[in-house]
Amino acid sequence: MNWKIEENKDPQAIEQLSKELNVNKVISSMLIKRGIKTFNQAKDFFRPSIKQLHDPFLMKDMDKAVSRILQDIEEKESIMIFGDYDVDGTSSVALLSSFLNEIGADLSTYIPDRNNEGYGISLKAIDLAKKNKETLIIALDCGIKANDQVQYALKKGIDFIICDHHNPSNQLPNAYAILNPKRKDCKYPFQELCGCGVGFKLIQAINKRKGLEIENIISYLDLVAVAIAADIVPLIGENRILTYVGLQLINSNPRMGLHCILKNNKKKEFNIGDLIFYIAPRINAAGRMDHAALALELLLEKDLNKAEKLAEKIEKLNLKRREVEKNITEHALKKIVDEDNPKSNSTVVFEKSWNKGVIGIVASRIIEKHYKPTIVFCMSKDGNLTGSARSIHGVDLYEILQECKASILQFGGHKYAAGLTIEKENFKIFKTSFEKAVKNYVKNKLPVKEIKIESKIILNSITPKFFRILNQFEPFGPENKRPIFLSENLNLKGELNKIGKNREHLKLSVSQESDKTFSAIGFWLSEKATSISPNSTFSMLYTIDENTWNGITSIQLKIKDIK
Repeated sequence: MNWKIEENKDPQAIEQLSKELNVNKVISSMLIKRGIKTFNQAKDFFRPSIKQLHDPFLMKDMDKAVSRILQDIEEKESIMIFGDYDVDGTSSVALLSSFLNEIGADLSTYIPDRNNEGYGISLKAIDLAKKNKETLIIALDCGIKANDQVQYALKKGIDFIICDHHNPSNQLPNAYAILNPKRKDCKYPFQELCGCGVGFKLIQAINKRKGLEIENIISYLDLVAVAIAADIVPLIGENRILTYVGLQLINSNPRMGLHCILKNNKKKEFNIGDLIFYIAPRINAAGRMDHAALALELLLEKDLNKAEKLAEKIEKLNLKRREVEKNITEHALKKIVDEDNPKSNSTVVFEKSWNKGVIGIVASRIIEKHYKPTIVFCMSKDGNLTGSARSIHGVDLYEILQECKASILQFGGHKYAAGLTIEKENFKIFKTSFEKAVKNYVKNKLPVKEIKIESKIILNSITPKFFRILNQFEPFGPENKRPIFLSENLNLKGELNKIGKNREHLKLSVSQESDKTFSAIGFWLSEKATSISPNSTFSMLYTIDENTWNGITSIQLKIKDIK
């Protein structure tokens, strides 16, 4: 991996902010890299408040959407709340349905079956809405490309309000209202909301129209925080505020379903990593291995005994998911060795029997091994191939798939993740087309995996005050990454230990031209032991964390790489 220091080119601004805030220059440099240049901006950054959120009515079509929903409630018209089957979608449905229930709406919820209905607006759901005499469907985390489905609904006398955050096509669906900050004609100040974030802006607008204070809807922010974390959207602007407040709620008074997921985790305080690696996989497991309606039921459940039983069921599905994912990943990696050209710029693999629910995770696992844009396909029940695509840093997957449109039935997604459907007989044509498009995009030279370094520091600068301020940069995520520091000319102090069941982790103590030592641990980095000699110095990349052992808490360095 390449080590890349993100230099800050404005030393004067660093100096000025350092004096204004009375902080280390490393801290002021970090702030300036994140667009924080004044005392007041720093105050807002370190103390995110729900009061800092934008007016929801700045979003295109918000006024129409709110008026229509309140009119339907007043006239006792029935509404269907429709959402995608992933964490973002199920959280969105839980959020909007529980809020609208509270204000007297007559509604039903619908999440499509991943295997039988696939991604996006389902015709089956529209038919059910017609049967139930529902005149409005609110679609969450999907629908921005559902032109045909919206027309189908209109013929049946059903309107759509679409709340989405995916990239729109040139032609928008003929919906009653479309809430999407990525619309070209939308002037909303923040474009990076997730689907649940757009859903929250909708309830914020309804709440405001009803003359209520924003504190009335804070209780929904645990759901929004989980969705933001799971969808890997930038942790800046409104996303940072929503996650910050949502995490406070999760750590003080989470809804029953989240409490039951977390109760076996012994941590005292949960952070963004726990949402990504502990909560999200379990919520997703329901839709991947059974039906996402289970996850929705858990997120809405208020009875402790029922919630515990649902959480146990989902835990079993998650264990099953992990086993299936492991087996498919091993199979896929073997296929790549057998079939693919190692000089190719992309990886595309297919096996008809693979589980549709885990192919996205498998694509991510393959990228860990082969650092290339990757698509994993399996066969759907309709005979077409469903693919889950993942990309690497600096390679825009969405743009590349646009170049391959001729051999794709449909696709949608983001820069680094997308889903698509192709005809089985077009697999080889598509594979060739995708490889060519990637090759052109990267000019036949794939980016090398790199670690971005926040700053070069000396170990003596890691003081309790420095660590306290560093923690205030939380929650970390895209565009506000957990800082990785570089320290050079380090010495090994004491023994170099390989620990873990298979001696796969590295544990050591380090110093740098002083008696002050720090404990350091490198998970899955035991092979780096050869880089360290008791008689020579070395450089190390690390994040700064805490470790509690026998009731004593101390600063610990988490190693990312050693040279």
